[in-house]
Amino acid sequence: MRSVRPRLRLFAAAFAAFLAASPAFAMDIDSYWEYADPAASEARFRGLLEQVRGDARLEVQTQIARTFSLRRDFAQAHRLLDEVEPQLATAGAAPRVRYLLERGRTFNSAGEKDRARPLFVEAWEIAGAAGLEGLAVDAAHMVPIVVGGAEGAEWTRRGVELARRSADAKARAMLPALLNNHAWNLHDEGRHAEALPVFREAEVAWLATGRQPQGRIARWSVARCLRSLGRYDEALGIQRALEQEWAAAGQADGYVYEEIAELLDATGKPDQAQPYFRRAADELGKDARFVENEPRRLARLRGRGG
Repeated sequence: MRSVRPRLRLFAAAFAAFLAASPAFAMDIDSYWEYADPAASEARFRGLLEQVRGDARLEVQTQIARTFSLRRDFAQAHRLLDEVEPQLATAGAAPRVRYLLERGRTFNSAGEKDRARPLFVEAWEIAGAAGLEGLAVDAAHMVPIVVGGAEGAEWTRRGVELARRSADAKARAMLPALLNNHAWNLHDEGRHAEALPVFREAEVAWLATGRQPQGRIARWSVARCLRSLGRYDEALGIQRALEQEWAAAGQADGYVYEEIAELLDATGKPDQAQPYFRRAADELGKDARFVENEPRRLARLRGRGG
């Protein structure tokens, strides 16, 4: 069973890793972003708008539109993108790709996934032809968000392949989370032996960033795959170590408790598993997304926890 957490938490962290590594010069657009505070990001981009002209100005305008999309003011985001669109006929590849990405993201966030897909695909094609590898990887990671399934998995694979060979800072920063998604796609197809080395590659990539808890989450994913392969003792050793690391950080992770419970249960220790099922239910029951998306899983944890 796939956790809801590896895809959602790790991709946001990939962007944060890129931003932390980016020098803040005028047209390093991504360094102006603070995704958790779209209003503050808008203010930065408004200031930058006064300093730039031509294609650079169009790129900045697309990012201002995105700040409204993130605040779910989709009408205003579309209005700003409508102002950019007529100017793209004489613009270079970068503003055209950013326009397509932001128009697509706005449609996607508003629930119009069918309208978003062709925009992301076109962004991939234009960015690839222009050698804008960071933006191409961005487009490749957006397609699976709107299509899912085998097609989405294929786009994730394309993004991974490009990011692996790229020297572009943005593309490289997105690689750990893309690897994580690719590994989960393989895992969900039952290709556990193929998934394991990709999970390990993702772990190495996350640990190289020095970021936590992303490194611990990546190691959790390795152990989860080991459970699927029936390598219970190895998996339990990793999860036990993670339990201690979370405790040392003054925190608890319900997913670790859940895995320890499942592994103890699988190895014939139901009495030892029960308190871990209970702890998992208590911790994961605090996560609104988990409660909404995994009601049967949560009910099982509560039932097994007594």
